[in-house]
Amino acid sequence: MNTYLYPDKKDWKQLLQRPAFDSTSLQQKVKIVLNDVKVNGDAAIKKYTQEFDGVVIEDFSVSENEINEAAAYLSNELKQAIEQAVKNIRLFHEKQKTEFELVETMPGVKCWRKSMGIEKVGLYIPGGTAPLFSTILMLGIPANIAGCKEIILCSPPDKNGQLHPAILYTAQLVGVTKMYKIGGVQAIAAMAFGTETISQVYKIFGPGNQYVTCAKQLIQQEGIAIDMPAGPSEVCILADDSANANYVAADLLSQAEHGVDSQVLLVSLSEQLVDEVNDAIHQQLEKLSRKDIAEKALQNSKAIIVKNMDDAIELVNEYAAEHLIISCNNDEVVTEKIMNAGSVFLGNYSPESAGDYASGTNHTLPTNGFAKAYSGVSVDSFVKKITYQKLTQQGLQNIAVTVELMAAAEGLDAHKNAVSIRLKS
Repeated sequence: MNTYLYPDKKDWKQLLQRPAFDSTSLQQKVKIVLNDVKVNGDAAIKKYTQEFDGVVIEDFSVSENEINEAAAYLSNELKQAIEQAVKNIRLFHEKQKTEFELVETMPGVKCWRKSMGIEKVGLYIPGGTAPLFSTILMLGIPANIAGCKEIILCSPPDKNGQLHPAILYTAQLVGVTKMYKIGGVQAIAAMAFGTETISQVYKIFGPGNQYVTCAKQLIQQEGIAIDMPAGPSEVCILADDSANANYVAADLLSQAEHGVDSQVLLVSLSEQLVDEVNDAIHQQLEKLSRKDIAEKALQNSKAIIVKNMDDAIELVNEYAAEHLIISCNNDEVVTEKIMNAGSVFLGNYSPESAGDYASGTNHTLPTNGFAKAYSGVSVDSFVKKITYQKLTQQGLQNIAVTVELMAAAEGLDAHKNAVSIRLKS
């Protein structure tokens, strides 16, 4: 990690920039795939699956037999762990459901709002270097609670043309209705436009690499909703001298091992702690199976030492991290001043891994500073909210003058007449 001592505030923006890439070139490549799938459907998907995933697949639908066999490949311990995670995540997300409340805004004028599950949703589950079956829990469970009727899952196949058994087992456990062995941009295109095999969905969820993120943003321009801009993963740790350097190092590495484009940031008031964390990183790094990936990610990562807690809080709010860990004295007091973060982890015993897997909160979160305006995925992400109103004859009479005067002031005579004609009759 690169260390920066007491940087001036005027330099913060530059210092906090995420790793950049050529977005123009990226968009051109992604558009080619999107348009090809839109025009040529399954044939284009087969072509890109062979080109990008290195496997020829004639039928990318997951069969009932494959789903049924998946459980046999998993240990009982892992299945029990997944089931415990399901229980915790479901419990937390069930509490997010809201019942509609009827409001009488004036006598005879009743208004209410009702949540309706989005009928068809698509879940993108990254594969690649790690089969993220935990993301299925984070998307499938709230989709199920929201009442979505069709829940489609796409995930990249391995070199044998298969999905990881844990993906299949988890998907059937949380109520996914259809699964497909498709990854990358072609998966986003398939769900966005539909093909001979795959139904078009109304909203697409799930994290991915820069290509997947770009594809989601481009299909949004064509009227397909997405959850949020969610690119390479990131963590920021705010730590004072009460933090445990080994814990901090472990949390930084747990994020760095996601991918070479991941970013980790340490903000501290203590030079000694930063030195201890760097030493601990080097020691722990040697034991990681994904050492090479983590090392490359650390090249984009920084430790920033500031003078006081107010500066530290201002800095992390400016960064707006996907994950923010607060390893400080009075962590609950500090967190009251946090305005921008996807998910916050308080104290020395709240590793990001807990939220990634099983504490109950959702791990599909805004990255790249979008936490300044976006929330993480919740049950609300899978519903649309419809408003209703019903006026009695007396209610219309009570509100009529207000509406007529406003319509006339805007020069919209037909709007006024829609009220007036009722009063006359």
